[in-house]
Amino acid sequence: MRAVYLNEGNIELRELTELPDEGIKVRVKSAGICGSDLHMLDMKFPMDCIAGHEIAGVLDDGTPVAVEPLIPCDDCDYCKAGDYNLCQLVTTLGIGRNGGMADEVIIPERCIVYLPSTIDVKDACLIEPLAVAVNGIRKAGLSGNERVAVIGGGAVGLCAVIAAEQNCKEVGLSARYTHQIDAGENLGAKSIDGQYDLVVECAGTESALNQAMDLCRSGGKLLILGTYWEDVSFPQLAAMMKEIQVINAYTYGSDGKISDFDTAADLLAKNASIANVMITHRFPLAEVNQAFAVAQDRQAGAIKVVLEP
Repeated sequence: MRAVYLNEGNIELRELTELPDEGIKVRVKSAGICGSDLHMLDMKFPMDCIAGHEIAGVLDDGTPVAVEPLIPCDDCDYCKAGDYNLCQLVTTLGIGRNGGMADEVIIPERCIVYLPSTIDVKDACLIEPLAVAVNGIRKAGLSGNERVAVIGGGAVGLCAVIAAEQNCKEVGLSARYTHQIDAGENLGAKSIDGQYDLVVECAGTESALNQAMDLCRSGGKLLILGTYWEDVSFPQLAAMMKEIQVINAYTYGSDGKISDFDTAADLLAKNASIANVMITHRFPLAEVNQAFAVAQDRQAGAIKVVLEP
């Protein structure tokens, strides 16, 4: 089988005889390239496992599934409360354990998410970034009457538009590139106008953080979904004077009744246009280097680049 490693700044497509992991085999049909994959490649992280945490495929009997990549202990207080993303023993496929940029992946049964019949398995790798946004919007506690602004038009930003649009009065999007703005409009976002009850920062930059603070009304909320790969200066004075509630959200969990992953799968099942808007490029596994080059070039129109083994 073939597998992709992102090792110390190099993209390596290796031939393997077998995987040493234990669990259930999933034959991978789609694996998304995440912004974190690009950052780890740029930062030359030493990676001893197969890359890829946005995964979907089929079981040996042909059943289509998505893969939730978190593997917690399932026994600690965080896990029992549904906050298994905060488990101190959690590992992640594609980062701490073999992931899905490969012909197949072997996973614990808890990672399997069965797909509704209306989802094409080749689109189902989108469920992972959608779950990130679902988790954040859930923790923001929207009532349905709020105006929400999203900063950043990458995959997570557009997923935040999708998740927020289900739970608020209006969503505005601020993005760097025209194709991101167009994608946001196709998903229901409007142009930024005035101040907002909730601002969702998805760009992961200091300038975006400052913009978010400006757009947030006094007494409003700031939800941070962006990942900051280096230290930034936080506009604390503005946050204090406007009494802004800052909410951090990391990956996904459960509200005790339904997992964020299942909610994300339901969103994708109900709106077929999501995949058409967000997946801009598809490549076979053999063209992984070209796929990463396209994913790194946002100006060329890439939003979500998917590998299809």
